Amino acid sequence: MSFTNDSDSNTASTKVAVVILNWNGIDLLKRFLPSVTAHSVADHISVWIADNGSTDGSVKFLKDHFPEVGLLEFDRNYGFAGGYNKAFAEINAGYYILLNSDVEVTRGWTEHLLGMMESDDSVAACMPKIKETGRRDYFEYAGAAGGYIDFLGYPFCRGRIFDIPETDHGQYDDSREIFWVSGACMMVRGVDWHGEGGFDERFFAHMEEIDLCWRLKNRGKKIMVCPSSVVYHLGGGSLPRYHPRKTFLNYRNNLLMMIRNLPAGRLYLVFVRMLFDWLSVMKFTASFSFVNAFAVIRAHFAFFRLLPAFIRERLDLPPKSKGIKHKEIYPRSIVIDFFVRRKKFFSELDI
Repeated sequence: MSFTNDSDSNTASTKVAVVILNWNGIDLLKRFLPSVTAHSVADHISVWIADNGSTDGSVKFLKDHFPEVGLLEFDRNYGFAGGYNKAFAEINAGYYILLNSDVEVTRGWTEHLLGMMESDDSVAACMPKIKETGRRDYFEYAGAAGGYIDFLGYPFCRGRIFDIPETDHGQYDDSREIFWVSGACMMVRGVDWHGEGGFDERFFAHMEEIDLCWRLKNRGKKIMVCPSSVVYHLGGGSLPRYHPRKTFLNYRNNLLMMIRNLPAGRLYLVFVRMLFDWLSVMKFTASFSFVNAFAVIRAHFAFFRLLPAFIRERLDLPPKSKGIKHKEIYPRSIVIDFFVRRKKFFSELDI
């Protein structure tokens, strides 16, 4: 790994470090990085690119056009989880902001997030309101106005359930405690990140932020949404939504985070969830998406290969980090509510 910054030390210290993970995303950097540098200018903020072994000229572009941006160069693609773990091991910051390379930020976005974090030491992570780049009055899929899960581990958001984003007309503008923050844009307290060991690199990508938030909540920390901070997300910058690789990672990692974080008396829900996954297999098959149907099956086999290691790690957890119930876990099935009871909007749920 190589390191480029104005400082001679690879432990450069800053209050807030905005870190963008890049892998062959030169076009996204050209489009979105100018808004980040324009709206993240303050003595206490530094902007960084952590490059995951790009081969598309991204590094040269950054050195030529954004010399003021810190640059970490990795020798290969370590994935979303591994890339951020490596980056935050090199950057000493009080707060980290994980920001996707396809996000447009707005004036004051960092200050609203920082104000929320500094007002309550028990807040470990928070996120802004995330809206669509193309349809700017719509919430965006990857986070919207805050993340939740149901009792079977299915994630959804204030402003987006499954594939239906809502129009934003201010209905979710209250700051509140949520279950997870989006990896597209999230601020996390440095001491909490390092205290939890960051992301689980075995996840590679997808669900790692939900797993981290669940671990933090199991230790009594708060996860918040700060709607006064607004960003716009393009989405699909690394993989399309229904790419079989993404399907595999989502289904495997969801089961893994449930095994790690559920109270002991509710671990049977992992196997109930696996039965629900077979509904997805049938749905993919009925729509002739055989590669995605097979990806769900492969995810189950991969889950069982990793299961012994996760069980051993769970047994080593301190008692206070197990057996906790959270009010932000929806006690009903979001699948049944959405497809059977036809509840399409977050405001229609009993949460």
